[in-house]
Amino acid sequence: MTKTAFASKHIGDQVLSQDQIKQGVTQVAQRLNAAFEDAVIISVVPGGMLFTADLVRELEFDVCLDYISCPHIPGDRQNLSDIVYHQNISIEGKDVILIDDAIESGGTMKRLVEHLQTNYAVKSLSIATLFVKPSRVDIPVTQFFAYEMSSDDMLVGYGLPWKDKLRNVPYVSKLNK
Repeated sequence: MTKTAFASKHIGDQVLSQDQIKQGVTQVAQRLNAAFEDAVIISVVPGGMLFTADLVRELEFDVCLDYISCPHIPGDRQNLSDIVYHQNISIEGKDVILIDDAIESGGTMKRLVEHLQTNYAVKSLSIATLFVKPSRVDIPVTQFFAYEMSSDDMLVGYGLPWKDKLRNVPYVSKLNK
């Protein structure tokens, strides 16, 4: 794919266009709509904010929204930073969907899943992301995603940062360091 006109030397070849992102959001929403009648959505912030906003507008079941964070460096399988979850909504006995932009290495997502399963008596826990990467760690919960990437290239845009910037790029591109 081609490089686009966003003003940054760190944006490389486009991997997912805005249209592909919209199609992916719709695919994930359709799968969730078939699986749930209501759920608590927990967005992983800040990365999952854009995908969460787009996704919940296509959900046809009742949702409650909350958020969780675990700052990390993309691709870091050994993320040991603090998990911050203030639990604004009770999740005990409920279907919970953890939403993030992507599962890259999967280390952070696995920690978040273990945290929620260990500390809260949820009815079920699932993950929804726009895409996953091939060498991610195994996370033993149901996963809803639109795309499986063919490589583990570092990516930016649509919530994915480079040095805490470029999250606002409206498409996903390879990172030029």
